Amino acid sequence: MEAWRLGLKAVAVYRDGCKRSQPLNTSRKEKEEPAAAVAVPVVVPLAEARAVRRRLPDERQALTHKFSIGGHEGYLTVGMYEDGTPGELFCVMAKEGSVVSGLMDSFATSVSLALQYGVPLKVLVDKFSHTRFEPSGFTGNPNIPIAKSIIDYIFRWLSLKFLPKEEGDAGAYQALPAGSAADEKDEPIRAAPVVRSTAKETFLNQQDAPPCHSCGEIMVRSGACYKCSNCGATSGCS
Repeated sequence: MEAWRLGLKAVAVYRDGCKRSQPLNTSRKEKEEPAAAVAVPVVVPLAEARAVRRRLPDERQALTHKFSIGGHEGYLTVGMYEDGTPGELFCVMAKEGSVVSGLMDSFATSVSLALQYGVPLKVLVDKFSHTRFEPSGFTGNPNIPIAKSIIDYIFRWLSLKFLPKEEGDAGAYQALPAGSAADEKDEPIRAAPVVRSTAKETFLNQQDAPPCHSCGEIMVRSGACYKCSNCGATSGCS
């Protein structure tokens, strides 16, 4: 009758449960009242902290340093911000196109990005100083007479140039004695670099000495044991 009143052309009647899927399900059970809504606090996640790159100005001051390690010559160029802190590093080796040149160029780029994204220079110095691999050897620099690798030389040099004395390379400078002219004037003057006149002879005489377990410096013989002239550690003897 309802279909006739609505003017439908066709009517399909299904018995409940006659098909696996049917357009309508009916039930004689009374509808259950919906449970009271429970207020759930909405937690809004905080914005994730992102590192911001601090780019250098188009015109910036730079410092170029020539070095030589075991016969391998190269040039270090450090670009600086307005406050004098380093913000980029370039390393150009004498033999362009070599494996060493390509690796150092890529490594310098990664160090530049780290500095621009806020990684402290002291963290990089502590991580990469005294890294040992070839080429290594004498440098001709009185402040860093022997370098264990190019990476070691770069970061020890950066430490001497851009870090305070108490955070820089230990043992690279010698304090002025009390009562000197600088002490009388109360002016903080950095002492002259120490030139190790016997560094080469000591190094040649201790070629079989083990590296220091603390800093990696080649140890020198002290009686029946070995002692590190850089940090003072011993190989077990007092």
